[in-house]
Amino acid sequence: MKSRGKDVVTPGTAVSARLRRRDVVDSAKSAGLLAGENGRIGGRIRQRLVQAAKERSGISSDTELLEYSLAKVAIEDDFGVNLLKLKGSVSRDLDLEF
Repeated sequence: MKSRGKDVVTPGTAVSARLRRRDVVDSAKSAGLLAGENGRIGGRIRQRLVQAAKERSGISSDTELLEYSLAKVAIEDDFGVNLLKLKGSVSRDLDLEF
């Protein structure tokens, strides 16, 4: 749902964002990516990008946003790329019972 060029946060989208965040963080924890000592990272990021990411994710803390973003990249599974690699690998003669 859009209004004046901005996403409208509804209870449903807020819950969805919270569940998505929890899944990403849980996966990163399971992979051992959130264990160990904290480090420090610095950089200059466009404020519009940070604000849009905070609004979309529901995260207000810069640190939590950065950790979530890095976890999301680290656990990305490349499913689409791997699926496309399989194109043409199944014989056209295979009976799929359709």
